[in-house]
Amino acid sequence: MANYLFGVDIGGTTVKIGLFNVSGELLEKWEITTRTDDGGAYILSDIAESVKAKMEEKGIPKDDVKGVGMGVPGPVKEDGTVVKCVNLGWGVFNAAEELGGLLDLPVKVGNDANMAALGEFWQGGGKDYQNVVMVTLGTGVGGGIIINGKILAGVNGAGGEIGHMTIDLNEQDACNCGKKGCLEQYASATGIVRLANRALQASDKPSKLREVKYISAKEIFDAAKSGDDIALDLVEEHGKRLGYALANVACVVDVDAFVIGGGVSRAGQILIETTKKYFQQYAFHACRNTNFELAKLGNDAGMYGGAAAVI
Repeated sequence: MANYLFGVDIGGTTVKIGLFNVSGELLEKWEITTRTDDGGAYILSDIAESVKAKMEEKGIPKDDVKGVGMGVPGPVKEDGTVVKCVNLGWGVFNAAEELGGLLDLPVKVGNDANMAALGEFWQGGGKDYQNVVMVTLGTGVGGGIIINGKILAGVNGAGGEIGHMTIDLNEQDACNCGKKGCLEQYASATGIVRLANRALQASDKPSKLREVKYISAKEIFDAAKSGDDIALDLVEEHGKRLGYALANVACVVDVDAFVIGGGVSRAGQILIETTKKYFQQYAFHACRNTNFELAKLGNDAGMYGGAAAVI
């Protein structure tokens, strides 16, 4: 029986790598630079060399490694074929086969948001459940769906792209994806700041936010916690938009819990309570008691998910 796993999370600037035991304990983690020059041609070889070096350093033989799991920022098919990763310069190719050949180890590859969801399901906020939707509220809105312990990636690897659900048919500004009215335009960190700028221009009400040169999601939630009226309205609108979207998601997958992560989730219970309030207002009656949890693994979720994918 092999005792070790590696989890890899490829970002635009760094690759996070973790060494785990099969019980899910993170034994060591480190980072290497993501070399995106020459169309990302060196990324997988750099990862392979780093994993091999760690095995040699720790005296871990190849037959004691169960495999390597890797999350990448783009759609991935079930067989490990990457369907373009613009941020890395990658086109369409089978990343699982290529890294597996470099390491001579089993390799699993998935979308980074799906891997983060699997990590939270395995050892984080979703650990007590079998069916989970992970929602990542960062610069964008990511998602990952776990049904009966398995990632629901979809035919094109786009399952869980809840950030690009259309929730406002009247929106005039375009999302980064090219559509208009996506959830990401309202519920992401940049989305709530966008709403704040709109609100401050449309109202003469006093607000602490007017004193801030560069408003952030954190400042909006902090101002709301201190009773600022405009900030409270923004948090309500954020919760309403997100709760509405997740109520629709629940109608499709009917999970045990939504696990909320990403930078915006650091707002804590005010975010959970507001979102849950509107979720229960809009949800189909059979889904109304779905649980809401905060993510627990932070930036390590993708590494955990990579390791979990192997087993």
